Amino acid sequence: MKKIFIITTTVLLANASFGQVQANSELKGLINQSFGYFPAIKEASNNVVTAQRKIDIAQIKLPEVNGNASYEYVKPKIEIPFPMGPNGELQNFQFAPVHNGNANVSAEYTLFDFGRIKADVEKAKSDLQYAKDNVDYNKDQLAYQVANIYYNIVYIQKALAIEDSVLTYLNENKRVIESKLKNGDAIKIDLLNIQASIDEDQNRKIDLNNQLQKQLNLLAYTTGSQTATGTSFDFVLPLKDVDGALAEAQANNLEFVLAKDKITQSQRDVDVVKLDDKPKVNLNASTGYKNGYVPNVNELRFNYQAGISLKVPIYNGNKTKKQVLLAQSTVRQNELHIDAMNNNYKKDIAQALSDIRTFETSIQNTVTQIEQTRTAQQIASSRFMNGTGTNLDITNASGNYQRALLTQLQYTYKLCMAKVDLARIMGYRYW
Repeated sequence: MKKIFIITTTVLLANASFGQVQANSELKGLINQSFGYFPAIKEASNNVVTAQRKIDIAQIKLPEVNGNASYEYVKPKIEIPFPMGPNGELQNFQFAPVHNGNANVSAEYTLFDFGRIKADVEKAKSDLQYAKDNVDYNKDQLAYQVANIYYNIVYIQKALAIEDSVLTYLNENKRVIESKLKNGDAIKIDLLNIQASIDEDQNRKIDLNNQLQKQLNLLAYTTGSQTATGTSFDFVLPLKDVDGALAEAQANNLEFVLAKDKITQSQRDVDVVKLDDKPKVNLNASTGYKNGYVPNVNELRFNYQAGISLKVPIYNGNKTKKQVLLAQSTVRQNELHIDAMNNNYKKDIAQALSDIRTFETSIQNTVTQIEQTRTAQQIASSRFMNGTGTNLDITNASGNYQRALLTQLQYTYKLCMAKVDLARIMGYRYW
């Protein structure tokens, strides 16, 4: 009863952790849509069907029935002189036919296999569990890919919005310069300079639109949909310390689950190999027609036989022992792989947490920078309108404001992706 309580508590805690992770409904919908669309998931799912059929085969414990037919031509003829006449004269008596025919139905049934079928079934069950967990692992990887694409689209769309605002600002000032140029209050170089800035930002916008289309193509590749309307980095993840996050990863991350499945598979391999030295008891029977029975060896006659056989392995050059050692070394190798995973995941978690803290601090620092550059941009425009500023002041102020906005956007995007990555590492299935 205590074990059941512990398992139930663990499941409830895991579900509670997943519930604290928040992602918008559109992202969840796209992720779930990808599970039914992406071919790799279908391929992994088919492996489950294959593994189930292996169990069905391993569980078969029925007689093996075969139809057999054979013909042999044998020379020289097997015969010897034998007194067979009424006066005792010698005649050749044939003991075996030249033309040997045999047609029968045979059946063989394993009466005692000393655990072979059970071991094969357990091995097939471990393969089935691995196949099921591999489907979930592929879904986790696909979900992470879709989330990356989704927030890349959000980032690019926000970057485009910044470019549009900068272009609006520059075009407004271009009109002012054109007006001043007509009135003789500006020179041609001012107009050329601001047009160069506009052209540069137009090219950036073209590049961003190209990047956006590529991300939409990737979205269609993974989900079948080319539409994403998200406008914010709204991924919420409860943070833990390194050890707490590692414990979550060990319990929930499918890579750990698959590693444990491999240990189970290799242990089942050990169980199967150990049975190679066990005996086997078979029942066998057959019935049919064949020739070769004296005195008329050429006559096909009905016959039947039944019996029991015992096969006891005696010596095979220690092959079984060596195979067991090999299988046990595979178990150990898989156990060591989990130790290596623990070390790598702890490192990845520590780096992700460090990134999150760094990006949060950087975002706070950009707030003041944005306010200062926005004010500087407004002052530059005002001074230029009043004839006390230059075109260079406008373009510099615009560039500084744009860089500040993009810097904050990049840090916000990186913060979001660091949280998504940490959720992947910890094995949270937030969809």
